[in-house]
Amino acid sequence: MRRASYSLLSKITSRHSRISPCRVFSRDFVSDITPIPSKENPSPLSHTHHKSCNRTHGLLILNTKTHQFQNNPSRNLDTLVDKAPQLSSRQRKKKEKSDIEEEFESAKTTDEILQAFEVMESAFDENDVKLGLACLKVGLQLDQEGDKPEKTLEFANRALNIFDRNDKASLPVAMTLQLMGSACYTLKRFNDSLGYLNRATRILSKLESEGYGKGDIGPVMHAVQLGLANSKTAMGRREEALVNHRRCLELKEKVLEPNSREVGVANRELAEAYVAVLNFKEALPHCLKALEIHKAQLGDNSVEVAHDRRLLGVVYTGLEEHQKALEQNELSQRVLKNWGLDSELLRAELDAANIQIALGKYDEAINSLGVVVQKTDKESKTRALVFIAMANALNSQNKWADARRCSEISTGILEKKESEFPVEVAEAYTEIAMLYETMNEFETAVSLLKRSLAILEKQPQELHSEGSVSARLGWLLLLTGKVPQAIPYLESAVERLKESFGSKHFGVGYIYNNLGAAYLELDRPQSAAQMFALAKDIMDVSLGPHHADSIDACQNLSKAYGSMGSYALAMEFQQRVIDAWESHGPSARDEIREAHRLLEQLKKKARGPSPDEVSSKAITFPRCAESASNRR
Repeated sequence: MRRASYSLLSKITSRHSRISPCRVFSRDFVSDITPIPSKENPSPLSHTHHKSCNRTHGLLILNTKTHQFQNNPSRNLDTLVDKAPQLSSRQRKKKEKSDIEEEFESAKTTDEILQAFEVMESAFDENDVKLGLACLKVGLQLDQEGDKPEKTLEFANRALNIFDRNDKASLPVAMTLQLMGSACYTLKRFNDSLGYLNRATRILSKLESEGYGKGDIGPVMHAVQLGLANSKTAMGRREEALVNHRRCLELKEKVLEPNSREVGVANRELAEAYVAVLNFKEALPHCLKALEIHKAQLGDNSVEVAHDRRLLGVVYTGLEEHQKALEQNELSQRVLKNWGLDSELLRAELDAANIQIALGKYDEAINSLGVVVQKTDKESKTRALVFIAMANALNSQNKWADARRCSEISTGILEKKESEFPVEVAEAYTEIAMLYETMNEFETAVSLLKRSLAILEKQPQELHSEGSVSARLGWLLLLTGKVPQAIPYLESAVERLKESFGSKHFGVGYIYNNLGAAYLELDRPQSAAQMFALAKDIMDVSLGPHHADSIDACQNLSKAYGSMGSYALAMEFQQRVIDAWESHGPSARDEIREAHRLLEQLKKKARGPSPDEVSSKAITFPRCAESASNRR
């Protein structure tokens, strides 16, 4: 979890003397302190299929000793006499504490802070709020470095115990909870992270209702919301994380100038979050807004603009507007060439070849890939991806032997990269498996999908990919007649995708439909009818009742009721199938004829002998629903 910078902390409470939290501004929250990219320090481009979760750096530094003498008039009197008055034991102890506080406050490096803290904790009571603030400072310093999360959590927990005994709901408590959430995220204790961050949210909401200004708590709220988004994403709950990503953007828009560079970045990050859940329609306006802001602020030749254009290419690809995607890719490549970002340029060239394949320009794509492969290292991950794209283009030309050879080369490279790039290798295995499917080499496809699934099961943040691969594997086993083996994969896929994308996502509808087909194949029509009904409800909402796949789900529901002998219900749903196909007009003439035939068959069965066995129709996932590579 990338922490939102080591920000300042003043004005929480004057009663805490020197060690007081100040107003918080995270590095990615304030646009005017963010460096403009230069050739010496260009902004990095992140991969659009999964922008790594931004770490939220600790929110606090302590003020240096400004105006300390003015704040302590008794000290100023010392200069008016030749000799200081004799101090009582109590006054002497108070002065010693004040000196210790000052020493701790002036510490800058981690070693200095830790040494000063040892002195401070020996002089202050464990329940003293000043000691709690000191623990918070130490924790944030460690969080800033990011390599000692256990120690960070230890100091944060100690601070929280002190604050809880003194303040029920305060900004230091919220900041401490944010720090604990950050440390738990680093330790992959995602449930704990959510617990602390949700408590911080409740405290901040209470403070806001009591009149705390946005300048005081807004940046802290942003850090907490970013932490929630990151933790939920890491748990595979990407649909839920969208709520927090949207809140991050809203908070930045309230505090920063509407066209500041950081508002542009926030729009792009929200677009990336939408892309991650395959919601390209919602991603588009935010991506365009980011591009508009960065062009105005930085010019067409900035790295930020190149980043925006690359993401825009992904969005247009998802919307199947491939020509627009290619245009954005070409514009992005020009900037990357100017900045000399060779590795990013290679990826952009690979993206362009994949877009050419989507446009059916296979020869052009193969020529482009031939140039790209010469620029890659022999055992590099990028080279493996180039050979996958090459196999895809050759397969589209029915050159199966060449496509198979490219797939084998790619697999050989990827096998050596599993531990280094587990998620990307798993995605690549899935894509190669789909190529083998099209060549009717199902056993090889199943083997690769199982290898992909074994990798993804160890990556909690890839719950959505795990669900998609499991769904693909279940469908392929169902297609090849291995129905009992298919069901556990399909059932697992439903749970994973519901958790990641929500229960009404169209992908969940496809899995329910295939589960229904499996149950019907095993002569469990009642279970099949339940699955088909769920599939139909989801598809009616997500795709519309007249979409071909929605109609197929309705057709399967009619078949399931027919298998149960519930002919009245079967005929009712069959009539709905006819009505839906008729709305397509003459283009659906064959489907309408078949739907009428099945209705007549049902009428005969309702009147006469037992029906012939009726098979169900499994609906495959659209390629974009389960191919992680398309999200790239």
